[in-house]
Amino acid sequence: RHPQGSRAVPPVPPALRGRRFVSMAAMVFSSACVGGARGSLGSRRATCNTRFTHNRSIPRTARHPQGLKVFATVSKDNVFANNPGSLEALKNLTVDGVVRGPFTNQAPDDFSQMPHKERLKVFSGSAHPELSDEIANYLGMELSGRVIKKFADGEVYVQINESIRGCDVFLVQPTCPPNVNDNLMELLIMIDACRRASCRSITCVMPYFGYARADRRTSGRESIAAKLAANLLTEAGATRVVMLDIHSLQTIGYFDIPVDHIYGETVILDYLTSKDFDPNDLVVVSPDVGGVPRARAFAKKLCDAPLAIIDKRRTGHNKAEVMNLIGEVDGKVAIVLDDMIDTGGTICAGAKMLRERGAKEVYACATHAVFSPPAVERLGSGVFTEVIVTNSIPHTAERDFPQLTVLSVGNLLGETIWRVHNDTPVSFNKL
Repeated sequence: RHPQGSRAVPPVPPALRGRRFVSMAAMVFSSACVGGARGSLGSRRATCNTRFTHNRSIPRTARHPQGLKVFATVSKDNVFANNPGSLEALKNLTVDGVVRGPFTNQAPDDFSQMPHKERLKVFSGSAHPELSDEIANYLGMELSGRVIKKFADGEVYVQINESIRGCDVFLVQPTCPPNVNDNLMELLIMIDACRRASCRSITCVMPYFGYARADRRTSGRESIAAKLAANLLTEAGATRVVMLDIHSLQTIGYFDIPVDHIYGETVILDYLTSKDFDPNDLVVVSPDVGGVPRARAFAKKLCDAPLAIIDKRRTGHNKAEVMNLIGEVDGKVAIVLDDMIDTGGTICAGAKMLRERGAKEVYACATHAVFSPPAVERLGSGVFTEVIVTNSIPHTAERDFPQLTVLSVGNLLGETIWRVHNDTPVSFNKL
């Protein structure tokens, strides 16, 4: 009697004993077993040098009722659904020493073309197509097809041009200026289109998260727009969000779905280490008290440099007054680190103070280059030796000035997407 049924199961022929087969079944039997055990093992059949039946619940290795050991194989569903991207598992599956694909007896020429990769779909919104292209190039694939257009009255229309049923979908769309609200609404409509197309998961890759600074109430009767944006993404159907250098880590708690927070400062750190600074001349400066944890972690990675803090008081939105400097910067190369540069008023005022206190060079580093007017004029006035940002927000010619250096986060986000798709940790770039 079979362990999971009432019918007797014929023994495995001697020629088949101890052999491992590549198939989507859990156990391998002879062709005589198909008719006799179909009622107890299931009705799904395929061919891989022999005929077999399929029952996903049978363990990998089991004992035949008559004492013969039966070797289980890695099923198609286990390889491509429960553990997407397990190319190493496929490479280890052999029949007579020859690697076989799960759907054919032909040995695949290129494992990059296996169906696990077909489950990965990357779509680009209209906010930053250049960054999406960089991500696709890193992944070695083309961006998936979609149609995004606006009607005459300004409404957004989205259509997916290919089947995404059962796929892991990644939507690359920063909700960045100059059209923050349009970009957010477009992302919501893209999520809805993908959800209605029966995809398996929807991950929003947001290099820049708009409304991130509206994360708390500073006075009565204020909205918390960051929480509202999180609710909109969740209710639209997103199953995961990937963010790059969120303004405040507490914003992650506003989401009821998993959030993967990626540190863009690692790209800046690699760039600075290539400049061969004298470690004794470096000092990392936090432009405010709230950025001290970020600056401390960055300084530890940058030759364990000392830390200085600018004490400022904010008198209104986009308005701040520098009050004091905590730390020693005389004769040092000051690295001012922040998550974003908006109008540039605060960071420029801090740089002037650093110059007055004896800093010989001042570098401004930020992940998000918002650059609201008059940021370009302020940053290009010569107070900084170099301004280092990333391309989390699209860079245009109007935002350029001689001291500006733009670093790409395409590879960083591409690696993150690949790890999320393969269910592997994304903590590879933590400071």
